[in-house]
Amino acid sequence: MPKMKTKSGAAKRFKARASGSIKRSMAFKRHILTKKTTKNKRQLRGTAEIHSTNMGHVRAMLPYA
Repeated sequence: MPKMKTKSGAAKRFKARASGSIKRSMAFKRHILTKKTTKNKRQLRGTAEIHSTNMGHVRAMLPYA
């Protein structure tokens, strides 16, 4: 059987943790930041965990993660 390919776009966006969960970065912090509050921008820092409803799709894109 040939190896499965990893989706390169998903590899750039998601990282697997040691526990098996997958982390992602926050959205909505790239541009048009002047109308967003400082509190909103501060809370968009850091990472979040992939929701359980999306876990199957992300696992399919990252077969070896």
